[in-house]
Parts: sequence; C-alpha cells; structure tokens
Amino acid sequence: MATEKNGTIQKQITLDDNNLAMRLFGEAGENIRRFEKKLGVRITTRGALVTICGEPEKAELAERLIIELYKLLEKGYSLYPHDLDYAVRMVLGDKGVAIADVFMDTVYISYRKKVIAPKSVAQKRYVDAMRSHDIVFGIGPAGTGKTYLAMAMAVAALMSKEVDRIILTRPAVEAGEKLGFLPGDLAAKVDPYLRPLYDALHDMIDYERAQKFLERGAIEVAPLAFMRGRTLNDSFIILDEAQNTTLEQMKMFLTRLGFGSKAVITGDITQIDLPLAKPSGLVEARKILEDVEGIEFVAFTETDVVRHPLVQKVVKAFERMESKRKSAAVEEP
Repeated sequence: MATEKNGTIQKQITLDDNNLAMRLFGEAGENIRRFEKKLGVRITTRGALVTICGEPEKAELAERLIIELYKLLEKGYSLYPHDLDYAVRMVLGDKGVAIADVFMDTVYISYRKKVIAPKSVAQKRYVDAMRSHDIVFGIGPAGTGKTYLAMAMAVAALMSKEVDRIILTRPAVEAGEKLGFLPGDLAAKVDPYLRPLYDALHDMIDYERAQKFLERGAIEVAPLAFMRGRTLNDSFIILDEAQNTTLEQMKMFLTRLGFGSKAVITGDITQIDLPLAKPSGLVEARKILEDVEGIEFVAFTETDVVRHPLVQKVVKAFERMESKRKSAAVEEP
C-alpha cells in the first residue's frame, strides 16, 4: 500500500513471521535506524507491520531492501550487521540487483564454519567469472576481496578434486624497503611478501591440514620468479599484487598455464611499486588482452570494500587526490 503527500510517499509492508521480523529489525530497532540513516527515510514498526515514509525513490528502495533481506532470513541466512551495509550499498548502486542472488552464492565454507560468499555486485561478477573463464583479472583497490575470494575458489576446487594443486604467487617487489636489509637466506627474505597469501589460506583451512598440503605440494606458495620455465597443469593459480609485475613477467606467468588449469590475477593499479621507468605488467595486460575471448576482466571500486568502513573512505580520499593531481598535470603548459 502506498499513499502520497507533500512530495513524500508512505509505504506499508506486512511481514509474515514476527520472529523473523524482529531479527530483521535488530535489537531495539537498531537495524531500522541504520536503514533510516543510510537511505534518508523514516521507518516505523508495529509488530510485523513496517511503515516507510520518504521521497518516492528512497521509499521504494527501502521497501525493496526490507523485503529482500526478510526473504534472506526466510531462507535461513544469518544476517550480520555488516551485511546490512553491503545490502544498502548494493541497492544504491544498482536498483535491479537481487540481493539474495549475491549473498546466497556460497563459494566455500571454512573449517570454522564461516560461509564465504560475495558481498557486492562486483564480487558476484568476479566469482561467476572465475567459474566460467580460465583466466580472470580482478583489478581494484585494497579490501575489495580480490585475493580472498580467489583463494576461496581455489580451496573449493582443490577440496572437490577439480584441480590437483593450488599455486599462490606474487612478485617480491619492495615498497620502500630493501630485501637485502632483511636477515636470512632467499626463502626467509621473500617470505614476508608471501605472508598475506598464507593468512588467507589459514583463514579457510586449519593450520595442520594446510601444512600437510604444503608439505606434499598440493599447495605451493612461491615468488613469481620461481614460475619461469614451468608448465602448470590441473592447477588453480593465483597471481597476487600483479600491479608490481613487469610486462615480461606477466607474459611469462600467463604462458605457464597448462591443461585443466585456471589463473586468477589480482592487483591494484593505484599502488604500483615498480621504478617509474618500468610500466606495470597488469596495466599493459589490460590494454593487450581485454578483447581476447576466454579472458575476463572484473573491475572493483571503493564501493566494493569489505573491510573496516574507514577503508572505503581512505580509498575514496586517495582517488580524489590522484584525480586532482592528474588534472593539474594536464593544465600545466
């Protein structure tokens, strides 16, 4: 039901299950307050009856959001506070998005029973691309789930025996520090650069099982330089921090792909640590390969950040600064 007055619209929704309605509303209506603040509407509840007042477009978005999140609860989905923020972000960015299609797309369930699933439209597109393409590029800012979702897809493929091994690699490029200053042999020097890959791995597989996989070579973590001369069959290969590859390294990596293998390349082209004279292999690969059939590029933005809410603001602030810098460079005679 909808009524209009003074440029605002009033909508009412009657939910079927009081218990589910209370879960949706949150403790003391906390979730409802969240919706009001983010969507700019006024929402009141009485039992399972929800009344929404606001500008027509905003009221309709709030109505759809509440209905879709309620349907998620009906399907047994455990709705967490951060899911509400992701859902609001999705409907604001894409009015036609089906939230259930995104949140209910389980990629992998970790040993801690944590369900790993997309949290944005771009993440859903990325997961679908990894399922249907043998080479996928995920390009975007930090915190958008590029490496984490690729790792989940790789672990799921290994556990279901779709592949025989996972290979995780990244270039050992310094970001202001020199490898030579670190103690130990070559393996010890490059290990800090590979640590984020280990962290993601251990979030999905318990430590003892991960160690067994590593010992028998079912999971391999190695610097990109160690990939030269190899042919990688029946493998799920992830190249992380690909913005720090040279064009030659990128070509070398992509030509390692053997039969029955998938390669996922992730990177953030705003965080290139190569010397200024060296073009990024990731940037160049996008220009060269974006029209090649069978290769998919998925772009992420700050709206896909799934870390602390401040990370999204940090990314946006840096993007504004970079945009101003480019504009100033163009204006200089």
